[in-house]
Amino acid sequence: MAIDSAPWYGKSTPAGEQKSFQFPLLEITSDSGISGYSTGYCPLGQGRGAAQQLIDVYSRVLIGRDPTGIEAIWQDMRRMNRHLYALSDASTGQIDVALWDLKGKALGSSIGTLLGRTRDSVGAYGTGSYFLESPEETAREALLIRDRGYSGAKFNMFQGPAIDIPKLEAARDAVGPDFSLMLDASNHLSYADALTTGRALGRLDFDWFEEPLYDRQLGQLLELRKALDVPILGAETVSLMELADAMTRSTFDLVRGDVYIKAGVTGLVKAIGMTDLLGVGLEIHACASPLLDIANLHVACATATTDRLEVHHEMFRFGVLDNPMVLDSEGRLTCPDGPGLGVEMGWDWIDDHTVELVIADPLA
Repeated sequence: MAIDSAPWYGKSTPAGEQKSFQFPLLEITSDSGISGYSTGYCPLGQGRGAAQQLIDVYSRVLIGRDPTGIEAIWQDMRRMNRHLYALSDASTGQIDVALWDLKGKALGSSIGTLLGRTRDSVGAYGTGSYFLESPEETAREALLIRDRGYSGAKFNMFQGPAIDIPKLEAARDAVGPDFSLMLDASNHLSYADALTTGRALGRLDFDWFEEPLYDRQLGQLLELRKALDVPILGAETVSLMELADAMTRSTFDLVRGDVYIKAGVTGLVKAIGMTDLLGVGLEIHACASPLLDIANLHVACATATTDRLEVHHEMFRFGVLDNPMVLDSEGRLTCPDGPGLGVEMGWDWIDDHTVELVIADPLA
């Protein structure tokens, strides 16, 4: 639905403003034929996208469910919303990376060089599978990552201490005491489970405990940090403008950031400056999106606060020729020297995998 925006402004809509306000109308119908309705609020022209999001993202949480079980549905949506930062700072981030790529090409300089590159390469650790069902599988995965040349392995586990700790113990036993291991709980744990798991991580000499609780539970995170020996790495889903508050409360030992969630190259550089002045390291997070990860590499090579880069599955290296997110013989990632992002697009692959082309109408 759309209404004329002119009454909001008085007489007519000013140049450059949306000529209409959009309101997606949502209808949820039960198998007994009862319908519930709601409307959204989209004053910036995002009505079509917001409506499509309801279908693409949330329909699978609703279809086949008891519509009166609202609390269970709400909790499922809350978990999903962790990955909807693409509708806030991440949209800015995607645009910002493209602008830096354009600027670098216009000036004939790489993004890393424009940022004041301090090193040509950076170390890397590999992120393991999310679907390791046993300690034996976890041990094999840790060995595989080590043997591929990575300096460490990160696991994503959040089934609770009874299931997760034996897997983590198996990983440590497999690789020995000198190989870096890390755990990411993706904010799925209760405080009690995070405390138990964190104590095990300290005993197993893990490098960090990532996102044990929801990033905005600052009070509980601070108490957890005080109670554990393993460093707490957090703020992955905290926006750039929220980060300062979390930092002044000394909530985290280490901070997460990337060019997507922290509002682009511009935003990530600001976050790094903030954490650097406060004496806290910022570990750059893999975006699992090819051009964003390459932008991360440029930023990482222009700062000393990031120890290593995270590298996800090779399936995320698509659409780029000679993707630099591949380890060299020394287990490092080399920053491209070419202008902008410094990579050539694989247009044949892109054309073969394009679903829909959307072009903004400059006259709309």
